[in-house]
Amino acid sequence: MTDLDANGHELRSGLRYPWPQPPDSGQVLEVAAGLWWLRMPLPFRLDHINLYLLRHNDGWVVVDTGMNTEQTRNVWDRVLTQVCAGLPVLAVVCTHFHSDHAGVAAWLSQRFHCPVYMTASEFQSLHVKFPADQPPGWDFLDFYRKAGVDDAQSMEMFAVMSNAHFLPAPLNHYRRLREGSLLQIGGRTWQVVIGSGHSPEHACLYAAEDALLISGDQVLPRITSTVGVHATEPDADPLRDWLDSIDKLRALPDSVLVLPAHERPFFNLHQRLDQLQAHHAAHLALMLASCAEPRTVLELVAVLFPRLSGRFDELMALGETLAHANYLLAEGSLEREEEQGRYRYRRAVGAARAAAPLKVF
Repeated sequence: MTDLDANGHELRSGLRYPWPQPPDSGQVLEVAAGLWWLRMPLPFRLDHINLYLLRHNDGWVVVDTGMNTEQTRNVWDRVLTQVCAGLPVLAVVCTHFHSDHAGVAAWLSQRFHCPVYMTASEFQSLHVKFPADQPPGWDFLDFYRKAGVDDAQSMEMFAVMSNAHFLPAPLNHYRRLREGSLLQIGGRTWQVVIGSGHSPEHACLYAAEDALLISGDQVLPRITSTVGVHATEPDADPLRDWLDSIDKLRALPDSVLVLPAHERPFFNLHQRLDQLQAHHAAHLALMLASCAEPRTVLELVAVLFPRLSGRFDELMALGETLAHANYLLAEGSLEREEEQGRYRYRRAVGAARAAAPLKVF
């Protein structure tokens, strides 16, 4: 039997869930006055994304859009007719640039001649086009070789990233969101709270008076958002940004209803932030413990992520393993050496040292 709190909310892992079940795929559920939760299907093992529809005057504001697929557009056609009652979309807000969040932002904008709101870094990242119509460059192959991946496996990863699912429709305009920006939507004031690590400048929306937080991928209740290093910026330190963002989000009240991009809405924000912080602390400790002898990134992937299925999982796991390695390198807790074109990581001897200077060539 499911444990319930005094208000009848489901309890699990210290979090409270007001709704025991999500809406069916492609269906909606009203979670607050004028605020609807839309369950949009995805063509992956993670088979959904949560979008949010905010009623505003004689129309709607959409938060996130789903992927750039025919299935997504078909669901939108039905929702716009049956849920939105033919009223127009007045604006689109994208929490960040990833394809499941911004995939059809341009399509909705063109259909309704409406603006798209997002942060500057997310808009710019949306336009860093992956060269899907070209063979991978030397830099791509070099990045994965240094991680311990052979070229055949790298080509399979390249094919995964070249999938059209991951290519949002081109967007030629936006209206910029900044930290602290205020959006007046449907009688509520939504404040923009910026996080990073999962993406460069992720926008969460916080309505203080109603204690609501649309968290996108910045806070999820059961799974952890990918925090990864990729070939476009091999020396990035996104985990530091992610952990800093966790500390920043603690300034929000624990009582907010968190409306995430995946899984179900929940209460107990601070408990979840504690869990996310502990998750990464455990991975950092495990990586250090595994580096008494030199290890490649690929060897460390097997330590941190022992159960993977398919190239997509391997791709995400490799990026996240590198994020932890780069964090520890910057802390001086790991050392890195190159041997026969591969990086190997070893626990630093003695106390943590100052970070090494940037190697230019």
